[in-house]
Amino acid sequence: MIICGHQIEHGEKKRIAIAVPDANPIEAFLFCGAKEGRTLAITAGVHGCEYVGIETAHRLSESLDPALMRGNVILLPLVNAGGFLAGAKQVVPEDGANLNRVFPGEINGTLSRRMSYLIEHTVFPYADFLIDLHGGDCNESLFPLVFHPGAGSPAVNACALEAARSLSVRYLVRSTSKNGLYSWAVQRGVPALLIERGSGGSWSEEEVARCTEDVMRIMSHLDIIDGDYPPVEQVEISLTTYLEAEFGGFWYPEVTAGQHVRKGDLLGTLRAYPNRQLLRLYAQSDGVVLYYTTALGVRTGDPLVAYGIQ
Repeated sequence: MIICGHQIEHGEKKRIAIAVPDANPIEAFLFCGAKEGRTLAITAGVHGCEYVGIETAHRLSESLDPALMRGNVILLPLVNAGGFLAGAKQVVPEDGANLNRVFPGEINGTLSRRMSYLIEHTVFPYADFLIDLHGGDCNESLFPLVFHPGAGSPAVNACALEAARSLSVRYLVRSTSKNGLYSWAVQRGVPALLIERGSGGSWSEEEVARCTEDVMRIMSHLDIIDGDYPPVEQVEISLTTYLEAEFGGFWYPEVTAGQHVRKGDLLGTLRAYPNRQLLRLYAQSDGVVLYYTTALGVRTGDPLVAYGIQ
């Protein structure tokens, strides 16, 4: 069998390197199941400080057993290794770009664009489904959630939503994004999800265990492994409001992740620097806070609060 351009036999695990021109390669693991089945791609570490997904994928690279699988897994446990090692929040440090905003890539572009190009052309063609593991970066607090696509074909959107309903996260958030790793996979016809778990650039054994369970739930849903997981109560968010900083300065949030807000509630105050202009941000509708920025200092265009409406 050929996966990501490499020959691999049933029941075999193989560590490979996805070559990136003029840069370190991206480490990947291939697991070829003992029996035929679907292929799941798992990526983590697109943002180098989102540790729950990274540690989950790192452990999965050691613990997944292809002998117990029907189908295959392509695992990229640390896509942005440079950002991880440098402690760089949200960006590839070599070019300062957010890798989750530069799909599709360019083989002759900046490092982040070369990386995105290689992921698209090396991984996407072999995947029947993709999950991208994220979490709250060092300047973010969030409630566990999964983004599912709303900008793909009806069949791809429906397939991804059905899989999202098998997870243990409470909030299912419809997204119309197109330029991220998971959302560009959707544009290329691959059903995909982005799972967020963890907060504040930290991780815990409990969070890694819950994230691992979500991966297992997806693998069971795809019939790659056997598993019987009880359903959990979920809330489907049909519309999300994303508030960004109109100017740089000091940010004082008045909410917490998972908090329910009413229309007119104060979400936070932005104080400009250096002129000290004040801007108070209020909820324009009832909803639930999905995530917010915890950093005191923010730049123009930085995300501040996201709240969702059922």
